[in-house]
Amino acid sequence: MGQAFRKLFDAFFGNSEMRVVMLGLDAAGKTTILYKLHIGEVLSTVPTIGFNVEKVQYKNVIFTVWDVGGQEKLRPLWRHYFTNTDGLIYVVDSLDRERIAKAKEEFQRGAMTPSEVCQGLGLYDLRNRKWHIQGSSATRGDGLYEGLDWLSSTLKEHKAAGFSSIGP
Repeated sequence: MGQAFRKLFDAFFGNSEMRVVMLGLDAAGKTTILYKLHIGEVLSTVPTIGFNVEKVQYKNVIFTVWDVGGQEKLRPLWRHYFTNTDGLIYVVDSLDRERIAKAKEEFQRGAMTPSEVCQGLGLYDLRNRKWHIQGSSATRGDGLYEGLDWLSSTLKEHKAAGFSSIGP
């Protein structure tokens, strides 16, 4: 009963919690983004073996963000993180032109534009999926909150339409 009341309260006042998985190739910037959003700082990071998980509050949404390691040996495990997940953030280092094809297989000066990333990853071919490319800089913080704006509004629409998660 208490949980039902809480969900009703949250629906009226806009408070919600969402589980998000952040994936991408190794050294794409996932952990840097996570901690820039979580504590507002760029930390010195080491390769993620396994995952990092933090709660990030933005406006009236509390995101539980799972930053999953992107090394080649860890990528087969990514699918295990999709259960009960509301959204996916796929991080691409847009300066890493050599690995865009690898990003498709498993996304300053000279960096690819968001349109080039979309084309390189084949996003224009996706059907029945909502997606958004948000150019950003993890170290400066540019574009991070704009991406969360899109994600939170899209996930709210998704839940309002009666869908529960992106995973099984």
